[in-house]
Amino acid sequence: MPNKTCKVMTVVSTKQFNANQDKYFEMAAKEAVCIKRNRSIYFLLHKPLEIKYREQVILEPDENLSRAITAEELLERIHRDIHKKFATRI
Repeated sequence: MPNKTCKVMTVVSTKQFNANQDKYFEMAAKEAVCIKRNRSIYFLLHKPLEIKYREQVILEPDENLSRAITAEELLERIHRDIHKKFATRI
């Protein structure tokens, strides 16, 4: 059974994959490889996604530091405001 190639990936059976694992791992670096078993997708191999993390920027303390609050204080204030907003008035 020859490999079926779609526009974006190569589809192979588990038998083909087991016989030529190195070939399909190398292929997965360039395109997606779909391994099917009993007409359903069994595995999908593809190159790892590049995840770019934002750089952490640490600012020097300034005059606004005195106005800062902790996450716990913020959460407490939010809860208080929500309770005020939705409190039933008689």
